[in-house]
Amino acid sequence: MKLVITSPSFCKHPVLISEIKKLFPGVKLNSEGLKLAGQDLIDFLKDAEAWLVGTEKVDKKILEACPKIKLISKYGVGLDNIDFEACESHGVTVKYVQGVNAQSVAELALGNILALTHNSYITANLLKQGIWHKHGGIELYGKTVGIIGVGNIGKKLINLLKPFDCKILVNDILDKTQEQKEFYKKIGVESCDLKSLLIHSDIVSLHVSLTKQTQNLISQKELSWMKKTSFLINTSRGPVVNQEDLKQALKINLIAGAAVDVYEQEPCEDLEFLALPNLIATPHIGGNAIEAVEAMGRGAIEGLK
Repeated sequence: MKLVITSPSFCKHPVLISEIKKLFPGVKLNSEGLKLAGQDLIDFLKDAEAWLVGTEKVDKKILEACPKIKLISKYGVGLDNIDFEACESHGVTVKYVQGVNAQSVAELALGNILALTHNSYITANLLKQGIWHKHGGIELYGKTVGIIGVGNIGKKLINLLKPFDCKILVNDILDKTQEQKEFYKKIGVESCDLKSLLIHSDIVSLHVSLTKQTQNLISQKELSWMKKTSFLINTSRGPVVNQEDLKQALKINLIAGAAVDVYEQEPCEDLEFLALPNLIATPHIGGNAIEAVEAMGRGAIEGLK
C-alpha cells in the first residue's frame, strides 16, 4: 500500500516516523513541513492509496483528483476538515480516534483560567516593561465556571476543577440524553441554556466541535450577556468565536479578558488582536503536549494497521 503523510507535525516527529517506516518502508513524507492545499496537495498525493492526514482539507475535489486513495487515517481529533459524505461516495474508509489529547487541552484551559483570574499574565508582561503593577486578581476557588461542550475535554476540565470547589454550569447539545444527565448528576454539575450560563459564569470555557451549529456560537450578542468581570477561554476551534467581535469586546472591556489557542485563520495575522493586553494568545498548542502528540500519532498508525 502506498502511504502518503501530509501532516507537518507528524513528519517532524522522529519517534512516529521511526514507527511508521517499520510498517510502510516506502512512505512518502512531508519532510519540508509544507502547508499543502489545492493543486499542491493533489500533486503531493499523486498515486497515494492511503493518506495519513492532519489538518489538510479532505473534500470531493481532492478525492476526485486522487482516485487511488481508499483509506484515510486522521492524525489529531478535530474532524471538521474531512467531508465524510465525499469519502463515502468515493468508497474511502476514514479511521480516527477521539479523546487522545483531551488531557493536554484541558490542562491548557485550566492554566489559562488560573493565569487570567490571578492576573499573572498581565502583570508579568508589565513587569518586563519595568512596570511594578501589584494587582493579584481573584481566586478561582468557589467561582462559577461555565463549560460549553461536555465531551472528552469538557469532562477532563470538570475533573481538574474539583479541588477549586467551583460551581460548574454546563451546556451541550447532548444535555437531554440519559447518559449525559447521569454524568451531570454523578459529578455534580448543573445543565442550563446558553444565555443563563453566560450571564452567571465568572469563567466560560469552550470545548465544542466546529459545525454549522457552533460557528459563531459566541459573537457580540453572547459577549454582551457575560459579566464585565468574566473571562472567556477558547481551546476548541477558532470560528466558534467571532474573532472581530471578541477583539472589540476586549478593547472596550466588555469582558475582563480572554485566552485563545485557536483562530478563524491560522496562523493568525491580526497583530492588533494578538497584542491586546487582556488577551492570552497561544499558537494552537493545546493538543500538542509531547504525550498527546505521540498518542495522536499512534492512533493514526493504528488506523492504518
